Amino acid sequence: MTERLIRLCVIDDISSVVEMITSRIDWTSYGIEIAGTAGSGVDGLQLVEETRPDIVLTDIRMPRMDGLEMTAHIMKLAPHCKVVILSGFTDFAYAQQAIRLGAFDFLKKPFSREEIVKVVLKAKEAWEEERRSLIEVHEMEKRLKESMPLLRQEYLNTLVHHRTNAEQAENRWRYFQIPLEPVKLVAMIVEIDRFDGNYAALPTHEVELIRFAMQNILKETIGTFTKGVVFRESANRHVCILNCDDPELASRIADRCCAHIAQYTRFTISIGIGLIADDISQLPDSYEQALHAFSYHFYTGGNGAFSFAHIAGADKEPPRFAPAAAQELLFALRAGNLERSSGLLTQLLNDLFAGTPKPDYMISVCYELAFMMLRVLLEKLPYEQVRGLERRIRENKAAEPTMQELRQLLDDICRKGCKWIEMQRTSESEQIVRQSMQYIRDNLKQPLTVEQCAKQANLSAGYFSNVFKKIVGVTVQQFITQERINRAKQMLIEDYQVQEIADALSYEHRRYFSEVFKKVTGMTPSEFRQAYLGKDGP
Repeated sequence: MTERLIRLCVIDDISSVVEMITSRIDWTSYGIEIAGTAGSGVDGLQLVEETRPDIVLTDIRMPRMDGLEMTAHIMKLAPHCKVVILSGFTDFAYAQQAIRLGAFDFLKKPFSREEIVKVVLKAKEAWEEERRSLIEVHEMEKRLKESMPLLRQEYLNTLVHHRTNAEQAENRWRYFQIPLEPVKLVAMIVEIDRFDGNYAALPTHEVELIRFAMQNILKETIGTFTKGVVFRESANRHVCILNCDDPELASRIADRCCAHIAQYTRFTISIGIGLIADDISQLPDSYEQALHAFSYHFYTGGNGAFSFAHIAGADKEPPRFAPAAAQELLFALRAGNLERSSGLLTQLLNDLFAGTPKPDYMISVCYELAFMMLRVLLEKLPYEQVRGLERRIRENKAAEPTMQELRQLLDDICRKGCKWIEMQRTSESEQIVRQSMQYIRDNLKQPLTVEQCAKQANLSAGYFSNVFKKIVGVTVQQFITQERINRAKQMLIEDYQVQEIADALSYEHRRYFSEVFKKVTGMTPSEFRQAYLGKDGP
């Protein structure tokens, strides 16, 4: 148990008793050493003062100062010392009084060496047990001291989230040695801008260095104005509590904190400032106000402070976007009209963001609009194509975006959606046109018209004509003529007669066919045959 021998002093005016106790017992084998002896109470008390023994054996009756008086002095001088009274049978009442004064035990004379050893070992065991308890207490106090910063942080975290009685809270406030006055308090919420995107993936030690730097700068900056404490609430949020009775001063402190962080680190912060709490019980109110004010970094994107005192009453909810305006946007998106969709979206968002509406409300409205646009795209496009946009919306929502990022998200949905719809429309149109071109080739002997071809494609004649020319590069009628002439060339090479060719290609008169052929090729059918076959034909 101990790193040293237990020190024992023997005080008795009978030298034979002292000699028997000190010389005829091997105390070292019991882990005990004789620290000294004395023959009177006065000398014994001086011996105790000099040697500070752990155990004292003393007679109750001695000259100049008896054992009772000496025991009282020893208990004041060394409260943990174990005093064993040696008394005769007639001194039993004195021995009981010594016990009341703090003596550990008593032993009646005459006694044997075994009895002396037994009572001393009993005192030793009690001393060691008491010593063990003291060490445990000291260890507990040490651990408590070491953990005090964490306990203080947990207590402050509780105070800002749960309302408590001011008087009871002040007792705990003093216990945790919080270096603030428990009145006129302001809560500030501080977060590193873009933490998840820029810093969360860094190694743990680098992230801790960033947080440590921020906390130190906040403490030093606040300390130049007033008393304050800074503690971590979550991975990316710190809370500052400071003594302040002026909202404008609180705003200046927050602005200076933002400036110092930007100046001395490679990151920036956003701060929300609550109103002044008159006492500890109002801290949750100041915290909630700071949280609400903090949400306004949605408009700035970071590196700034917002005070609840400045925004209170000014953050009115705007009306929901007009259903007609939203429907018009969705119709334009459904049609794949990028120019109109983009213009309607810009106007709708400008109307919504006029002033500084409550960020939470605006975020909700924007995501509602995003999912409405997504549903329109799912009506027109396969899910696999749209899934990436849906994932981006959800990831964006989880990352607590700024106003600019939300506007960019909606604009991207609009642009990509219109592009995909246009691509799909073009693809569908190309397929329809290809089918129509084959239909024309298969029916050259029929009197083909634009209306007939459009009807075959289940489209209006006007729309069909526009799509056909856009994709093929010529009008429907020009394509029909071109295909008939190509077929005519082939038949001429195969030595068909001109009249047969005119009949096969739905020309009413041979002469009209020849005129068309010459207009297209620059040669009459006969000249074409002569050029390719070296002979004339009918």
